[in-house]
Amino acid sequence: PSGLIRAIALLQAEYPNLCHDISSGALDPRITDSPLRACMDKIMRPDPELAGFIDRVCGEGKWEGIIKKIWPNTKYLSVVVTGAMAQYIPTLDYYSGGLPKVSTAYGTSEGATGVNLKPLCDPSDVSYTIFPDNGYFEFIPLDNPTDFTQDSIPQLVDLANVEVGKEYEIVVTTYAGLYRYRVGDVLRVTDFYNSTPQFKFVRRKNVLLSIDTDKTDETELQQAIENASALLEPFNTSIVEYTSYADAKSIPGHYVIYCELLMKGSTKEPGPEVLAQCCLEMEEALNWIYGRCRVLDQTIGPLEIRVVQEWDI
Repeated sequence: PSGLIRAIALLQAEYPNLCHDISSGALDPRITDSPLRACMDKIMRPDPELAGFIDRVCGEGKWEGIIKKIWPNTKYLSVVVTGAMAQYIPTLDYYSGGLPKVSTAYGTSEGATGVNLKPLCDPSDVSYTIFPDNGYFEFIPLDNPTDFTQDSIPQLVDLANVEVGKEYEIVVTTYAGLYRYRVGDVLRVTDFYNSTPQFKFVRRKNVLLSIDTDKTDETELQQAIENASALLEPFNTSIVEYTSYADAKSIPGHYVIYCELLMKGSTKEPGPEVLAQCCLEMEEALNWIYGRCRVLDQTIGPLEIRVVQEWDI
């Protein structure tokens, strides 16, 4: 989804040059990649009518639903919006006018792992059916998180014996030669398709913020971001991107959240008071250990939100 949103941002910034290239049938001189120019020269033809259409649509400055305006035959967006990628759903809805978001498959660098048998389902309901013959799949129950060592191997559950509702870390043995390789993904069993389990992607394992004894994972941070975003809705504003880090240089250390805001035609920008309330809302959404460290032990300082500039194209 981030790639698609960046493409729209590029369109916003460069549509006059794009229209010029389409109208003239030649690439802008700034594009200097010779093989690319040679390839485009074979297929580009002057099309003033198309250029004029794009210029009129983009020139209005109304970017809500822009995908359907320019490509009216679009049926869906092929994007992965499970786990932390769910943060992009409001922005995708804004630019697409609410087109369905289809996540067809679950793949990793270790190989294709599963397929979504209900591709038009709501993003929150996406589950992937494991390909049972793409490798040998085993699972580490999250209530048994022991790391692999020479002296200690965690109890592994095979594909047929996982239980609905439980979360597991996936382990794969592949035809390419990986043996009991920990992919690092946490999956929750949602159902079975015949005898094959179906999984929901939950998060990456051990992706977290930590200052003291607190452990904040990707799922908790995403929920905190969603809670803060709700406070921005009256200003017709949403959080389009975010990243975070644990600032341990200050005493006490604290969480820093970098946010990029999308102003949807709003004339009233959320001020410092609103952002301060967002900080409080995020802290309320974090786990009880964070709350103890923050309030009782005072080993964690106040959470900080830093608003960054829009994308530099």
